[in-house]
Amino acid sequence: MVKFSAYSLMISSFTPFHSIILKNPRRFSRNIPFNHSTKSRVTSYYQNVQLHTEDVMGASRYLPPLFSVAPMMEWTDNHYRTLARLISKHAWLYTEMLAAETIVYQQGNLDKFLGYSPEQHPIVLQIGGSKLENLAKATELANAYNYDEINFNCGCPSPKVAGHGCFGVRLMLDPKFVGEAMSVIAANTNVPVSVKCRIGVDDHDSYNELCDFIYKVSSLSPTRHFIIHSRKALLNGISPADNRRIPPLKYEFYYALLRDFPDLTFTINGGINSVVEANAALREGAHGVMVGRAAYHYPWQTLGHVDTAIYGAPSSGITRREILQRYQEYGDSVLGKDGNNRPNIREVAKPLLNLFYSEPGNGLWKRKADSAFMHCKTMKSFFEETLVAIPDSVLDAPIAGGVPSGREDLFANVHDLLPPQYHAREEEALYA
Repeated sequence: MVKFSAYSLMISSFTPFHSIILKNPRRFSRNIPFNHSTKSRVTSYYQNVQLHTEDVMGASRYLPPLFSVAPMMEWTDNHYRTLARLISKHAWLYTEMLAAETIVYQQGNLDKFLGYSPEQHPIVLQIGGSKLENLAKATELANAYNYDEINFNCGCPSPKVAGHGCFGVRLMLDPKFVGEAMSVIAANTNVPVSVKCRIGVDDHDSYNELCDFIYKVSSLSPTRHFIIHSRKALLNGISPADNRRIPPLKYEFYYALLRDFPDLTFTINGGINSVVEANAALREGAHGVMVGRAAYHYPWQTLGHVDTAIYGAPSSGITRREILQRYQEYGDSVLGKDGNNRPNIREVAKPLLNLFYSEPGNGLWKRKADSAFMHCKTMKSFFEETLVAIPDSVLDAPIAGGVPSGREDLFANVHDLLPPQYHAREEEALYA
């Protein structure tokens, strides 16, 4: 028997993915109660954001990106983002990076690459590329899908991107081009634009060089928001995984940017694995926090606390049983829609495999899922076969239960470590 029976949803029905090409209004309301700390965070964030009037109107439809989920190739796809939004109403979501060339050359199939359900707002499209004409065209084509921000990838260290593709983090070595690219992107959209980058590349890893990059890009373009991964990138052939582990974190560089560029907005990324640590960063003055793999591997433990602990919203009280019922509606609406049985059960169910991390029955649930992938044709049958492994007490526990774990002292004394203040050498910095 399906374990959803006798439970009614507390939230509105899911909009089938196949019925949507996003040209409808953004839908989340900001009319929720906040505590004093959250009110000051929101006010402080919007005081920092220097945008055109129309951009402020678009961005302010939602709470600011105090917490966002990082763009991750092969992970932050439509399926994961659907699950993430069911868990958190307010976290900002990012797409996987899409190459501008892919968007331009797939004009007849854009729904597959750019389509998403309206429930995913607020959502940011991340694009990558090194040809201005393709960046312009890709941005123009994306307009019909009503993303809330366009982000330019200057941080990916993958050899496929930074090597042969000659974009991603390698572009940090050419800030003049990045400034031109951001101007082109901004000219072809009416939503805010941002850059995601590292703190350096190979031996170009001094604080002054990072500041030169920020100064040049922000001076040559309308870019006012930078997401800073607080590690440098090594382009000597090490893997992307090693690039997330070997270069040391230098949070002091991030906090020095807040001091030296008070007219810009910065989001901190790298090594932050819980809402406790995100709150620690915000308490030290961070404008926003971006979390990557922790939000994917531990969605209930991480995203489940975002709305209450970061944004000060009351708990929705939603349970994993209710979330899976919503996800079943979504999953059955998208199975096979691309043809050739794609996406299949395994692809649609992939983000769910971490939903019961550390809970009783998790191991058995995953073994049953592996077996069900071989023959189940619907999400309904998949859940009928697998959810018997999970106790009712787990399925019916409300969201944000318990106390989240994390290092409250992650940013202790960071302000004592700041590098010397940056002083731009304007002519040299802009035209070097």
